[in-house]
Amino acid sequence: MVDITARKQAESAALEYTRELQRSNAELEQFAYIASHDLQEPLRMVASYTELLAERYGGKLDERADKYIGYAVDGARRMQRLIHDLLAYARVSSQAKPLQPTDTAILLASVVAMMSKTIENSKAEVVSENMPMVSADELQLGQVFQNLLGNALKFHGERAPRIQVRAESIENGNMWRFSVADNGIGIDKENGGRLFQMFQRLHTREEYEGTGIGLAISKRIVERHAGRIWFDSAPGQGTTFYFTLPRPERCAG
Repeated sequence: MVDITARKQAESAALEYTRELQRSNAELEQFAYIASHDLQEPLRMVASYTELLAERYGGKLDERADKYIGYAVDGARRMQRLIHDLLAYARVSSQAKPLQPTDTAILLASVVAMMSKTIENSKAEVVSENMPMVSADELQLGQVFQNLLGNALKFHGERAPRIQVRAESIENGNMWRFSVADNGIGIDKENGGRLFQMFQRLHTREEYEGTGIGLAISKRIVERHAGRIWFDSAPGQGTTFYFTLPRPERCAG
């Protein structure tokens, strides 16, 4: 009787913790959406006027004034990118669509086509194999592929990027495990624990552009699809990102 009571108390506490976490996450999503949405208009005005100052008065004042105007323009643009990415993070839940059977071969091809200019400029090669049908929100899964391909294209070394995307069946056929492997600069695993956190960067903005939220968005999307995401890497030896997704018949949507 004591064991049963203790187990019920533990289950009740775990359920209450889950509910509280869900409420907290919902409140955070709402705050992020409202804050970033309401910031867009005044920030757009600030950005427009600072760019107008740069256009009209650049070179007409002293060197220090040009530098200050440049700082203002750069800061406004970076804030716009941050707000855009914060909204994207909040929309993973607020604008989610039901999961449907999705052909990942077709989806990946469309993402590659959309990124063709960047791929061409990087002289990159993107190959894929064994791309299956999965249960997915097609738009969100496309974001995951775009984020992972974008990272591989960005963090390359002296060699032209070569990116391989493939999938294999795991867990007695219940899940698919995708891998996106590159030949880039790699990641030090000691710092990799921060990789999927919001606004966490392993490099300075001067080295590589970006807000550091793409992988946090990818993690949120994959978890919404009842999967998980992780990576394997070493400095100078490239990086492979893995994520799992359920087969169409295994997901309620």
